[in-house]
Formats: sequence, structure tokens, C-alpha cells
Amino acid sequence: MTYQQTVEWMFQQLPMYQRVGSSAFKKDLSNTLKLAAHLGFPERDFKSVHVAGTNGKGSSSHMIASVLQEAGYNVGLYTSPHLKDYRERIRINGSYISEEAVIDFIQNNKTFFEAENLSFFEMSVGMAFWYFAKEKVDIAVVEVGMGGRLDSTNIIIPEVSLITNIGKDHTQFLGTTLPEIAGEKAGIIKENVPVIISEKHPETQEVFIKTAEERYAAIVFAEELEAPVHLSTDLLGSYQEKNIKGVRAVIRQLISQGWKISEEHLREGLKNVRKNTNLRGRWDILQEFPKVICDTAHNSDGLKYVFNQLEDETFEHLHFVFGVVNDKDLDEVLPIFPKRATYYFCKPDVPRGLEAEKLMAKSIEFGLLGKVFNSVGEAYAAAIKAAGTKDLIFCGGSNFTVAEII
Repeated sequence: MTYQQTVEWMFQQLPMYQRVGSSAFKKDLSNTLKLAAHLGFPERDFKSVHVAGTNGKGSSSHMIASVLQEAGYNVGLYTSPHLKDYRERIRINGSYISEEAVIDFIQNNKTFFEAENLSFFEMSVGMAFWYFAKEKVDIAVVEVGMGGRLDSTNIIIPEVSLITNIGKDHTQFLGTTLPEIAGEKAGIIKENVPVIISEKHPETQEVFIKTAEERYAAIVFAEELEAPVHLSTDLLGSYQEKNIKGVRAVIRQLISQGWKISEEHLREGLKNVRKNTNLRGRWDILQEFPKVICDTAHNSDGLKYVFNQLEDETFEHLHFVFGVVNDKDLDEVLPIFPKRATYYFCKPDVPRGLEAEKLMAKSIEFGLLGKVFNSVGEAYAAAIKAAGTKDLIFCGGSNFTVAEII
């Protein structure tokens, strides 16, 4: 198979949560453990950092990887979902896994995948761990896909774990209250492995403290550490300030374990995240006059930060290219959307995409007005055509909406 055929087989043959929803969700790690044994336990051949959280885990993972790269280490990075190319999920020092490696891994293990009916995500995690072991990375930063306790990545024993924050997302799987969701995220805390919590929250901190005590894991709330000298990052978005605190605490922990990382490495790593790791989609400014901003925030907590930052922008009129997936709790998120905007409703080109007509009908209930378009591309083109040079176009609602634009 060619690379494109290989990736299409992965998408079609095996369920992928990001595209098809709940049918891809597995309720234990038995398949991942079988796969690890089949591959010779590659996750034991490299050191790692494990990152979970509702929002900020992707940005934090990229920041940590960038700092480690500045320190001279050979750094693997596993994240999900991807925006444009499947290979974005698996990188070493910012470079994507090769097409040939993807083809080889699938072809060499296809019989096993089919016999065990592995999910897309289980297969992808196996590929990442196999590739990092094969390429002899010094350390890999591994982002949890969803939750923590039952996530396929949760077979690693990391140097340190990071939980960024807790918000309401994927409630059909993780629980409907913050303590319930925190319990799932706390599932990545391992015996005698220190854990960093980026944000302290009265509803969740006891969950983390209790789990850490049960597993003899040292726990650090990053907000309680002394204020650092000002650290900045090239990842735009005011919400990154909270992520930086957690990242700095992770780096401090690694230093205490003997990793050779200086303050200069930390500063330069944070300043050069995009260059070092090729991250896209976080307050991503595509052009000026009119200014176009994309952001992958898609749950209420993440969107609140983004919309607060939008209020700091200067523009004459706001145009909002808006598409979501069909399991989005619109009653939860639509009340916080800006009403003084023209909306361009569209459906992301994935099976889970919500029909634009349904999105508009629901949005009207909350005073959000605009027109329906046949695709994300058409909606974006219409916004560009309608916007004046002093206007602002914001594109978001889903990773998939952003992916079709950047």
C-alpha cells in the first residue's frame, strides 16, 4: 500500500474516536497490553513524560518537548488529534515520522491488528512507542488522548506526570462532575512517580492528593511554587500563562532527577515552540488585513479563555467561521459565544460533523446569527470576501474546522 492507502485503511478499517465517536471507545487497556507484548514492549526502551488534562495538554506537551530539544536531547513527541497529516501525531525533534515508517509498521502488523480488532488509537500509540524505541529517543513526551485511566498511552512509567487542568469535556465517558473527571485524569498517576498539577481547583485538588498519597507519588501544585522570573512563549494566547507554570514545574522535577536542563534551555525552549515542534492551531494568526485567527479550543473552559482574548483585539466587525462535531454540548458552549458577530455556519468534513443547518438552528436560540454554507472552505471564502481590512475573522469550534483552513 502507498502511504495514503495505508492511512485510509487505518481510518476506515478501525474506529477512530475523533471521527466516529463513542463506538471507538474501549473500556480497558487489555488490547494495548496485548499490542505492547506483540511489539516487544517498546515503551520500556525510552524515558517519558506523561501529560493529561482537559485543556492545555497539547500546548504543554509541545512546550516540554521544545525545552528538552533545546537541552540537546533526542525527543519524541506523541500528540492527538492531528490537523492536516496523520504523521503530526508522532514526531522526533519536531520532524514527523516518515511515510515509509508508517507503511512498514502497518504492513508488518496488519494481521495482528485485524485479528485483535484494535482501535485506531491503540494502533497509533503502538506505532509511536515502536518508532521512539527504534529511533532511540532519550525521552518522549506522551499526551493522553482522552481521560487518563483507560487511555492507551497509560502503559508507560514516566519520569514525571503532568495534569494541566480539569474541565467538562467528553462527559459521556469521563463523568459529569469535575471530581469524576479528575478521577479519570488521576489514573495516570503511577507508584512513586511525581505528579505536577498545573491548576489548583477546590473541587478537584483532593482527588489528586488522595490518589497521589495512595500511590506514594510526590505531588506539586504548580501555582504554589514561587513566582518565576517572567517566562514567555511564542505560542500566542493568554491561556498559555497557566500552561507555562506547569511546564516549568515539570522541568524542575526533571532537573532534580539528573536531567541536564538550564534556565537558558527553559527560556529558549518556551520562545521557540513552534520552530522546534511545528505546533499549529493555538491562537494561530493566518494573515492581517483582515486579521484571521484560528484556535482549536472546543469546550467551555477553553473557549472562555479564547473569547476573553478576542475582547482585547481591536476590529470593526467580527466574522466567525463556525463548525462543530455532533456530540458537542451546544447548550453548554453557545451561551459564551460573542453575539456581536456574523456567523458562517458549516459542517466539518468528518462523519461526526454536525449539519450546518442544525448548528444554525441551535445557535439562533442564543442570539447568534448568520448563514449556512456547504463546507468549511465555502464559509471561509465567504468570510474573507465579506470582511473589511479592519475586521477580524475567527475560525473555530472544532479541530476539524481549523484543519480545513490552516
